[in-house]
Amino acid sequence: MPATVASSTGNPAAWRLETLPDDDESETAVFLSPAQRKGLIDSASPAAATFLRGLEVSGARPKELAEATAADFDGTRLKLSHRKGRPPKLRSRYVVLDEEGVAFFKSQAHGKGPADRLFATGDGRPWRRDQWAHEVRTAVSAHNESAKRELRVARGASAYSFRHARISELLQVYGIDPLTVAAQTGTSLRMIERTYFKFIRSAMLEKLASLKTMPTE
Repeated sequence: MPATVASSTGNPAAWRLETLPDDDESETAVFLSPAQRKGLIDSASPAAATFLRGLEVSGARPKELAEATAADFDGTRLKLSHRKGRPPKLRSRYVVLDEEGVAFFKSQAHGKGPADRLFATGDGRPWRRDQWAHEVRTAVSAHNESAKRELRVARGASAYSFRHARISELLQVYGIDPLTVAAQTGTSLRMIERTYFKFIRSAMLEKLASLKTMPTE
């Protein structure tokens, strides 16, 4: 059954962006354009569509989002946690959401207790990796059956693809500086610099140029 979760179409040229391979994820970084993301969300089951929409507006890792509770949303920000390093250490961050993201997470938290998960499967259970992987594969197959050639999604696409797209768009469409993007998405600045050096350089030059035009007292 097609889902009814709203999805932003974003920048129509975003499909041309370069992808960002995350530094601590083994999955292939398949970039999904706004139209492709919408197609997958529309083709997914209602519970999976909601979960994918959460990934789209937050840039979270699937496991982080699956473990987030109503108490992790404070009305404007979403607290996400993951274990990283050797030995693994729990690291948390607060993701600042735009108006669309705030409205979405408010709807998810509505009526839930502090300890309740923000997202659950169709039968009300917490999401597991094998479940969201299966749901995405099913949605990809359903979407590709009717999608035009340019909108078809690569079979290697996964839930992580929504995160990769978010990081790519924050950097290249919205022009947010790499340090902020790294902090917001919980990835390393080193990885972002390695992949997006040319964009960082051009952004820096633009900022330096703008300083010359600022009025002085």
